[in-house]
Formats: sequence, structure tokens, C-alpha cells
Amino acid sequence: MTHLPETLLRVDQLTTGYQDPVVFDANFHIGSGKLTALIGPNGCGKSTLLKCMARILKPHQGQVILNNANLHDQPTRHVARQLALLPQGPIAPEGLTVRELVAQGRYPHQSLFQQWSREDEAAVQEALSMTDTVELADRPVSALSGGQRQRCWIAMVLAQQTPVILLDEPTTFLDMRVQVDLLNLLTSLAHDHGRTLVVVLHELNMAAAFADHLIMMKDGRLQAQGHPDEIFTRDNLKSVFNLDAQILRDPYSGRLMCVPTQVPHHTTPAADIALAEVVQP
Repeated sequence: MTHLPETLLRVDQLTTGYQDPVVFDANFHIGSGKLTALIGPNGCGKSTLLKCMARILKPHQGQVILNNANLHDQPTRHVARQLALLPQGPIAPEGLTVRELVAQGRYPHQSLFQQWSREDEAAVQEALSMTDTVELADRPVSALSGGQRQRCWIAMVLAQQTPVILLDEPTTFLDMRVQVDLLNLLTSLAHDHGRTLVVVLHELNMAAAFADHLIMMKDGRLQAQGHPDEIFTRDNLKSVFNLDAQILRDPYSGRLMCVPTQVPHHTTPAADIALAEVVQP
């Protein structure tokens, strides 16, 4: 496995968006070799923030700092060797094989005078191996299942060999077992291989279970950030998501999970009596 240097990534007083701001006054530091999850209600600005961190959007105010320099002032090729983005719902050209897709991750390392090399081939093979997609290498991407395709896209950003990887909802529309497998892979990339990952997630329990650091957003503003044990609380879930829930700890894994509170729907006094007879000894 390629050893990558520690990378410093932080967001300072960042306001960003499109014609109008969507994210306001964001401040946080991304831990090197950790998995940070951005969570919040739909439309709260998570993906917009990630796009600015990937240099797709420009700041209205503030800045993104990568290795002690303003990200948006650095040369494009240099940034592409430091930071990779996997957007939500990527689409591969028809007929492209898995190996060809993964090889696209090597473009930042090539130039007019430096074409395909042994280092490129080794990086592609390593990425296929790390994502358990070696046996899929010669198959068309379009012929794969959703989980297999997502592993191949992750292999592509791994072939880019960047210390930082940004992923926008990589588990969307996947079965729970596939989500767990992918998040185990991403956790391993951070903890075992030193990658720094920032992941937008939709599923709260997955975020609490796998993230080292949570950032909660609402209406374009950061509401809470820290270790899941510190901020994955009833009060924060109510404040950020308007969700009434109990927070439990899995006795096997030690991970936190939220269970929405169910309030019985009462219709008539007779129904109340019947319910009481059922639940009371």
C-alpha cells in the first residue's frame, strides 16, 4: 500500500453557494487519517459545502485551506494530486470497462512528456485490489450491480493516490448490507491506509456508527461538530432534524444508534382501553 503524507485541511469562515449563498460562516478542521461525515436535512447545504472543498464552487467569503495554502489559489494539477472527489451518482461512458474507468484516476499524474507508466499500472492494480474489484476489471461498468459500480468508482479515486478523498452520498440507493460493506471499506482506507475522508451521508445511524467525526448542518449553518459520542444526542437530533428519538448503544459493537420515538395514535376512548389491556399485565 502506498504511504501518503499527512494532509492538513480546514475551512475558515466559509460562505459559499451559487448566485446566492447556501452555506454560511463554516469553520472546521478535518482530522488526517479520519472519516468525517457531513449530515443534515435535505437541502441544508452539505453537497454545496463539499463542492467548494473540491474547488468546484468558489467561496463568497472565507477560504478552504489545504496544507497551509488557499485551495482556490493552488494550480489545478497540484490540487488533483492532493484531493479527489467522488460526486453523487457518477455515470461512466457506455462500454467502458472497470479497468479503463479506474485508469482515469491517473490523469493528474500524466502530461505531454509523461504518458502511461509502470507506476500508473501499479496504482490501478493496487486500487482494484483494495476495493476487491480485480475480478471485475474486464467487465463493462454498465453490467455491474449498484454496489459493484460504487466500488469501482472508489477504486478510480484511489488510483488518483490523493491523501484526501471527498465523497458525496456514496451509499445512496444501495441495500443496507452493501452500505455497510462500503463504509467498512472507507473506514479501512482512513484507519489502515492513512486516507483523510470527508463523506456526505444521508443515513444517520450509518454516520454515527462509522464516522470518527460528525458535522451536523441545518439551513446552511454548522449546528454541531465532534465525536459521535459527544454530539449524536437526542437534543441535537431534535434541533437539527426535528426528530424525536432515543439514542442507544449497540452492546456488541459499542456504536450509537437512534430509534425514532413512536407515539401511539389514539382514536377513541375504547381504543385507549384496548391498548392499555394489551400493554399492561
